[in-house]
Order: sequence, then structure tokens, then C-alpha cells
Amino acid sequence: MAAKKKNKKATVAPSPADNRDFRTGELYAPAPEARDHATIEARYDLFIGGKFVPAENGKVFATVNPATEETLSEVAAAGAADVDRAVAAARKAFPAWSRLKAAERGKYLFRLARLLQERAREFAVIESLDGGKPIRESRDIDIPLAAAHFFYYAGWADKLAYAFPGRNVAPLGVAAQIIPWNFPLLMAAWKIAPALACGNTVVLKPAETTPLTALKLAELIADADLPPGVVNILTGNGSTGDALVRHPDIDKVAFTGSTAVGKRIQKALAARGTPHTLELGGKAAHIIFDDAPIDQAVEGIVNGIFFNQGHVCCAGSRLLVQEGVAGTIIRKLKRRMETLIVGDPLDKNTDIGAINSRAQLERIRELVDSGVREGASLHQSAQPLPAKGYWFAPTIFTDTAQSQRIVQEEIFGPVLTISTFRTPDEAVDKANNTPYGLSGGVWTDKGARIFGATRALRAGVVWANTFNRFDPASPFGGYKESGLGREGGLQGLAPYLHLLP
Repeated sequence: MAAKKKNKKATVAPSPADNRDFRTGELYAPAPEARDHATIEARYDLFIGGKFVPAENGKVFATVNPATEETLSEVAAAGAADVDRAVAAARKAFPAWSRLKAAERGKYLFRLARLLQERAREFAVIESLDGGKPIRESRDIDIPLAAAHFFYYAGWADKLAYAFPGRNVAPLGVAAQIIPWNFPLLMAAWKIAPALACGNTVVLKPAETTPLTALKLAELIADADLPPGVVNILTGNGSTGDALVRHPDIDKVAFTGSTAVGKRIQKALAARGTPHTLELGGKAAHIIFDDAPIDQAVEGIVNGIFFNQGHVCCAGSRLLVQEGVAGTIIRKLKRRMETLIVGDPLDKNTDIGAINSRAQLERIRELVDSGVREGASLHQSAQPLPAKGYWFAPTIFTDTAQSQRIVQEEIFGPVLTISTFRTPDEAVDKANNTPYGLSGGVWTDKGARIFGATRALRAGVVWANTFNRFDPASPFGGYKESGLGREGGLQGLAPYLHLLP
């Protein structure tokens, strides 16, 4: 078994941001998860070649709980020398891993999925502590979906010939994978599982603000007895990711994050011709027709924008409502917003947790201020916010214009812009009037309207009468400045393979 890291462990007791019901003023009992203690190392090293090893430069950085601003752990900051070590370990492991019987590779992925299920509560608590998201979402969505991705791609490992009939398939080699802070464990599973199923080895870099569940996953990788070097995990800031992307011995790059960084990665890879997939930003239009089921649509709107504090690339952040029902929708939405609880991420009653970082909170505030300056009408939930931590109230803008920054730019927070339309063609024109093309949503009682709108929307993923529903078997990706390539489903295998005649 791969050697494990021996550091002093810190038992971190979750600290409620505010266990007082804003509507009644009464204290309520925390959820059972909030009474659980998450075992977190006082310090984490890099995971290279099946072992936890310190960064060669000796540097570390702190990862904090955004709900309390308290340090959770110190984490090694990988430098260029560490990137060299990790890529070399992945390259050394590649020949044996790629030649391993495909069914055996699948067994390793099945084992990881089961281990993740067994430790699901621990992963859920750590995900909420490190990222700020409500425990209900970590527990009921993120962790189960991460396990589901490992299960799904484990099943494909020995069926690649059936996935691509008439083609000879071969793995690419060493895959560099860079994941964001909004769904840390899910994005790790999203990228690692198909890469390993296809016979590649991996160097993964999690986001600087949310490294803990990726490092916990490294513990599972050791427990699952994956051969050393098949998966390597490097923590650090943007310079670590840049060194990884530019490394000459990388055969494939997969990145999820901002459009600005994605463009820099694409430029860096252009000269080498390195295969890459980019899943970038979004500014999804959520279209509500006048025959939609109103109450269900309001719940869909709430889920579309306030899920994970709006830290979702495919969030339904632009609401387009047909004029005849606009007043009713807005009135019901405002009333529903007042029932949303913002507070302790580890309380089961919480609907909206903490903003992931101070920098992201400042970004949200700056864009909201710009909306007010440009003449949009602001409405925010009246409930008080916790005094400590990074918080932002659920927010909607009405009286918006297509030219305003809040309508065109990705806010990545719990902020919704609302505008109206008269005809389906106008709705589609407004929906497509953005640099992004990742996702969209349509609510109507008529199948013809659903098919008409979904065909016309220039978005990679479109939901009908629901929103933010995911499945490992479904491909995900966008157009325009939302990236290129697809992840998930059978289509998620192709970017990790040479498809030969």
C-alpha cells in the first residue's frame, strides 16, 4: 500500500455562524452534521508517486473556513520543481497502467467509489467547511454525484471498443487537470474518473481556496492501492497551475474555471498542439413562458440561481419572463426569497451558505454596485447576515437592460437579473445575446415551445421544466466563451483517447 502522510491531526469543530432563526429570533438546534467533528490534518503535503511529500521550497498556505474566517489547515504550495516531480511520477506510472487489463482499471475505480460512499459524511462536512456551501448540498448532491462518476466510468473501462465501434483506441498519456473551487470533490471525480478509465495517468491541481477534499481523496487513492503515480495531487496558486499547463511532458489538459484563465491556457497550448478541454464561465438564461406552472417555476428559479450561493457556472443568472406573468413571478419570487436562510453551512436548515472567499465577495459587491449605478432596481432579502465570515444576501435586479454589466458579465454569486419578453423569438434573441453559451432553461406547458426554444438557444445544456440537474451519463460543455469540448457521458471519454482508424 502507498505510504500515508504522518502529520499531527487537528479535530476541527464546526462553529455556527449564527444559529438564530432570523424570522422568530429564536435559537434553533444545529443539524446532526454540525455536531460531527471533521478530522482535518494540521498540515497537508503534496501527493506525488503514491506518497505525501513536502514541497521542495518548503512553502505552505492557509485554507480557511469562509463562514468563520478561521484557518482549517496549512497546505503545501507546489513550485516548478514539484510539478516536475509529479509529471515524472505520472509518466513513470503510465506504461504499466495503460497496459493493465481494462477490467482491472475498472475495479480500482469501483473501489474508489465505494470508499467514497463509506466516508461520505466526512467528505460532506469537510466540503462545507472549506467551501462554505450548505451541508444539504454537500451531503445530498456533491458527494453522491462524485461517487456516481467513479461508478459510471468504472463501467466503461473495459467497454471502450463498444463506445467507439470500428475505431482503435489508445490513451493519450499524462493528463494535467485543474479544477475550480465551487465543486471541488465533484470536479475531481468528473476529471479523474474518465482519464483513469481510458488508461491515462493524472496530475490534478485543486483550487487554492478549497484543497481539502482533493487531499482527502488522495488518502482514498492510497487506501484503494492504486499504483504509485497514477494519480498525483498538487496544491498551490495560479503559478502552480501555469507551470503544470506549460510542462512539456503533458499530453492533455483539462481545465474548469474562468473564461479569462481558459483563454490564457488555450494560447499557451496552441503552439504545442496539446489536446485540451475547457469548461469555462456562463450566463444562463432561464426562460419562463406565460403557460408555465408558476409555483414550480419559482422553485426552479430559486434553485437555478441560489444553489451553492450562485457559485455555479451554469447558474440560471438571467431570468427572462413573458410579460403576462412577469408581475406574478416577481411577486412570488420576492416572497420566496424572504424564506431563504443564510447562515451556518453545517446547519441543515441553511439554504445559502458563505461566499467562498473574500476576493469573490468583493467581486460580487463590485458588480452589484455597478448594477445600481447603471439604473437597475435592486431588491435584497431583509434577513440579517452573520457578523463574521463572507456573506451576501439573495439579490434580484429588475428594470435591467441588455447592455448592463450585471446582465452581460458572470457574477458567480446569489444575484439574479430579470427582464421581460413578448414573443418566443424575442426571448431567444435576448438569451443568445451574451458572450457565453453554457446552459439555459425553459419553462412551459407546451412541448412545441420546449423544442423550438431549445433548438434555437446557443447553449450546450438546456433544461426543460427543471434546472441544475446532472447525471454522469450526460455530456456537459458549452459554446462561445463557455469553452470547448464535452465532459461527462460517453462524450467525456473521447478527450482522453487517441481514436485511430
